[in-house]
Amino acid sequence: MPETPLTAGDVSNLIAALPLPAVLIDRSERIIAANDEARSLLGQNMLERHFATVLRQPQVIEAIEQSLHKKGAEKTRHLSNDGAQNTTFEVQCRYVGNNGDGQEGAVLVSFMDVTHLEQAGQMRRDFVANVSHELRTPLTALMGFIETLRGPAREDAAARERFLQIMADEADRMNRLVGDLLSLNRVENEERIRPKEQIDLTGQLHSTLNSLRPLADDAGVELTLDAQDEPVLVTGDTDQLRQVFTNLVENAIKYGGSGGLVKVVLTLFDRDPAVREPSARVQIIDNGPGIDAVHLPRLTERFYRADNHRSRQLGGTGLGLAIVKHIVNRHRGRLRVESELGKGACFTVILPR
Repeated sequence: MPETPLTAGDVSNLIAALPLPAVLIDRSERIIAANDEARSLLGQNMLERHFATVLRQPQVIEAIEQSLHKKGAEKTRHLSNDGAQNTTFEVQCRYVGNNGDGQEGAVLVSFMDVTHLEQAGQMRRDFVANVSHELRTPLTALMGFIETLRGPAREDAAARERFLQIMADEADRMNRLVGDLLSLNRVENEERIRPKEQIDLTGQLHSTLNSLRPLADDAGVELTLDAQDEPVLVTGDTDQLRQVFTNLVENAIKYGGSGGLVKVVLTLFDRDPAVREPSARVQIIDNGPGIDAVHLPRLTERFYRADNHRSRQLGGTGLGLAIVKHIVNRHRGRLRVESELGKGACFTVILPR
């Protein structure tokens, strides 16, 4: 039984029903149907126009021409911009018989947004490159010192002790990096699992500050806690919240310690607009040199450092604040950073109560 050709109305209705941006191009090389998604992507006035005047990218034009000529399937990429970012679409061309001008067939062209896949791939590539760079520096130093100890410094006891100390420091740095990578992976895997344990936030902060007092004393920094005496209960993971406050207070001592004082302030809100429910806000405030505003939006990115050289000298891996961000997200909280050059910095953790 011969196939019954679709009418122009049938074709338009079918194209309109597709969830992806789609256009139909017949053998006259004109666009004969398009849905609203395609019009939003490519422009409103495209019907009856030659497809090359609408789809101007050479790889897309070639794929459509090949599909029309070979009466087969083709695949390519379409690059665009949505006003906020560059976007990438996977373009599928499929030949449809008994349609179009003189029922000689047409090509259905659909566009699937794969921007998020491209971004994820780029993030993976950047992550591997950053990890490789972070490991290469200490590895290069270790290899250089090993070669020196095997050669010129073989009999030099003083040089040997000095080099061994540097090698131990570089090995510690790699160990910290690997530890932070494992911690980041663990936190990311658990980010969608909400904690169920009830924690006394006041006791947690007292314990964290007591463990960091030796570091503060060595840096000549006074640690103070401004919090009520009664317990403040939040739902959370004890070890992860300890990691958050340890990281933030330790950073304040290392990078803001020149101000001589690091304050931790616990404040309760009956209704906090940040989380739309009762909250506990923990502020870690220092009087140090502060952070340039240009760095603030990127502080929680992996391996991003506001002061790259100083961070490396102080043993930072560039992953601490990324770990903090993921832990706070897991607790359905918020992390805020406020700072001005010369006026210190304030890191605020907002947790629902």
